[in-house]
Amino acid sequence: MAQNIEIKARVRDIDGMRRAVQLIAVSGPEVILQRDTFYRVSDGRLKLRECGDGAAELIHYHREDSSSAKLSTYTRISVGPVEDLKRVLTSVLPLRGVVTKQRELYRVGRTRVHLDNVEHLGWFLELEVVLCDRESLVDGQREAGVLMRQLKVTDKDLLAVAYIDLLEAATCVSKAITDA
Repeated sequence: MAQNIEIKARVRDIDGMRRAVQLIAVSGPEVILQRDTFYRVSDGRLKLRECGDGAAELIHYHREDSSSAKLSTYTRISVGPVEDLKRVLTSVLPLRGVVTKQRELYRVGRTRVHLDNVEHLGWFLELEVVLCDRESLVDGQREAGVLMRQLKVTDKDLLAVAYIDLLEAATCVSKAITDA
């Protein structure tokens, strides 16, 4: 399984954050349209990711729900005809929800820096420090901390959960208001 150290943070000033990222990035932005269909599974999270260029991959991952820099272990496989796979998955697994986003991908050394405009949620920053085999988690967390300071990400901006969790929470609030 591949591993990275990840943080996710809300972005309040996208233009300022974009300028800050561009100052330290060695490449980017690469703009990617993504649609992640999540399925309910008993262990971790499972999503089918469709990209605007027609590519698709199935991703299973484990990540603690914590606002600190956390370990994410994942397995990704490229998939063929996405509609066929989607039909099979939907026939055997309950659908959890769909996250649609436009992602701006930058690279800072080995770190993938994402500026994500998530439909119905707004702008977010995601850092993924890719770890080598048998590398210390502390090294990755330290690197994420340096980038957070450079980008002026504060603890109050950090998020503990995935976009799908935020969408589910927003849907529950919206439903409660509608039902009231």
